[in-house]
Amino acid sequence: QVQLVESGGGLVQAGGSLRLSCAGSGGDFSGRIMGWYRQAPGKQRELVAKITSGGTTNYADSVKGRFTISRDNAKNLVYLQMDSLKPEDTAVYYCNKVVVPLPWGQGTQVTVSS
Repeated sequence: QVQLVESGGGLVQAGGSLRLSCAGSGGDFSGRIMGWYRQAPGKQRELVAKITSGGTTNYADSVKGRFTISRDNAKNLVYLQMDSLKPEDTAVYYCNKVVVPLPWGQGTQVTVSS
């Protein structure tokens, strides 16, 4: 069964940092564009960062300069380093393929207190 499992979320004060991890299993994701998404209460899920197999990255304006996406193709891992966190970053964070996403996992909760 192909699946993605997110981890690393938690409660942090504004200005703090967290590193999220996404582990892929049951398939080879190394050639896929992978993304980190988030969904805040009452809002639609949005793509905040994506990375190609070759390491080219792209970010939403709201996180540019604060978040860094990276990947380890050999281990089927994708990371999201989040620095200078703001209360508006509070959301459930998910990883997924950007093209033809898989069924969504449970995500990992990130809560930023002011």
